[in-house]
Amino acid sequence: MSDISEAISGRAPKSAAGLWERVRRHPLARIGPGLITGAADDDPSGIATYSQAGAQFGLNMLWTMPLAYPLMSAIQSMCALIGRTTGRGLAANIEATFPPAVLKGVVLALLVANTLNIAADVAAMGEVAELVTHIDRHLMTAFFVLLTLGLQICIPYRRYVSILKWLTLSLLAYAAVLFVVHVPWREVAIRTVWPRFTPNAASAAVIVGVFGTTISPYLFFWQASQEVEDMEVDGNVPLVRDPGSAPRERSRILWDTWTGMFYSDLAGYFIILATAVTLHAAGITNIDSAAMAADALRPLAGNFAFTLFAVGILGVGLLGVPVLAGSGGYALSEAMGWESGLGRRPREARGFYGVIAISVLAGLVIQYSPINPMRALFWSAVINGVVAVPLMAVVILLASSKSVMGEFTAGRPLVILGWIATGVMGAAAVCMLIPG
Repeated sequence: MSDISEAISGRAPKSAAGLWERVRRHPLARIGPGLITGAADDDPSGIATYSQAGAQFGLNMLWTMPLAYPLMSAIQSMCALIGRTTGRGLAANIEATFPPAVLKGVVLALLVANTLNIAADVAAMGEVAELVTHIDRHLMTAFFVLLTLGLQICIPYRRYVSILKWLTLSLLAYAAVLFVVHVPWREVAIRTVWPRFTPNAASAAVIVGVFGTTISPYLFFWQASQEVEDMEVDGNVPLVRDPGSAPRERSRILWDTWTGMFYSDLAGYFIILATAVTLHAAGITNIDSAAMAADALRPLAGNFAFTLFAVGILGVGLLGVPVLAGSGGYALSEAMGWESGLGRRPREARGFYGVIAISVLAGLVIQYSPINPMRALFWSAVINGVVAVPLMAVVILLASSKSVMGEFTAGRPLVILGWIATGVMGAAAVCMLIPG
């Protein structure tokens, strides 16, 4: 606010560099990868999944978010600890510990899922932008694709990561929606701990979808690699080579990750709640996309609620697409032994930036193919939920291995929560496949 006051009074900062330095020193800019990872979890695909849960089951899917919070936090904490402790990303650690087939299968599945996710996300962003600006959705989709690519390739790492951190504020839009709609808070509290729904394949599919978009493979790779990248940019070394820094760094990682996941989880809870008290209450029980959810809110909750929901979709889309593309870049580069990292210039890490560019451009091309990314959006989250199960087991085994982590293996509470998360998602996936 001081910068704004100075500008109004004619005492603006002497240079853009001075203003940027103040932004860089803001407390939000010093928060670690956990916040970005958590917020990127609520990308447009996630918003569509949460919206479908709220529209289809009303308040009776709110319980999934409190349950998911400790489970997602434990898995993401282990991924971050693996990266910071070993100084290598998740794919590099899988390559060094497991048979080659494991790494190939994981990376291939990740790249395919990420590309489809990107296609769904940029399509949702284009559709929402068309609703707001009345400019053709395909033009807006192309604009967002070029914008995200330009940011990743042209802006220095520190500045780019700070931009991503500020974009996390867009999630607050979903909390704001609840101030303009009627919310039966007593009923909300009851259904959060005592839901009413029939356990069957349909409800299992929604549960797997919610957990699949909350605990997603691309987030595992992203956060581990971001810890490595931050370590290198700061001139630090892996904890296995610097034991004295371990207590401080491990404490930072746990605080950062659990805080970031709480922010993400709370936003997901608010999205389910907002669509439950509006769309479900009005008899709208099927949502094909995040944009459809936003548009359906307009006649029920007014233009302000629609605008808030739409702004949230665009904000987290600009955050989620780079994370999706970047996680694939990190994974394939580590698997192939290429130089990688947003801190490196494109000419220093051609393969890494090539994967990012191809992933995002392929997502754009899908818009013009017979594949409908919006109709596949919810099921892509379901597929992610199934694929995540074996990958979660791999993460837990890595984080528990002394040959990988040295004396800094994950604590027993994290490991227990990790196995519970794996079991919950595995059981939900099995229930989904049972007819009736």
